[in-house]
Amino acid sequence: MTLNSLPEVDLVIPMIPNIELAATKTAVALAEFMNFDEDKIDEVRLALIEACINAFEHSKSEDRKLYFKFIIDENSLTVIIKDNGKGFDVSLINDKPNINDKLKSNYKRGWGIMLIKNLMDSVKIESNNNGTILTMTKLK
Repeated sequence: MTLNSLPEVDLVIPMIPNIELAATKTAVALAEFMNFDEDKIDEVRLALIEACINAFEHSKSEDRKLYFKFIIDENSLTVIIKDNGKGFDVSLINDKPNINDKLKSNYKRGWGIMLIKNLMDSVKIESNNNGTILTMTKLK
């Protein structure tokens, strides 16, 4: 099978502990098929874990599911993650948290979006009352 003949991969997972590993295994298998180097595979894996954790913790999705679409082409792997949650105002995202403030705070969370943006080559977030769509792309 060649890259050009491989279909997109769709995956639906329930929001239960550690199930994000099913999504990461899918992404890793595709990245390995595409001959990504190990560092880039690890970056995709970490970004995907962060994205799943964010959705699990913040989406308030009634169906408690995440919907994935993995799209490959010759030079990139794109992962689209959708939830049917309450959505949020994307303009309020602080994707550059102050490191010193975070270290002094009792609340250590809030690094996810910054990590995702630093690990992936492109990140787009769309959100409204019907849920959130996160589109992440990693170049070879």
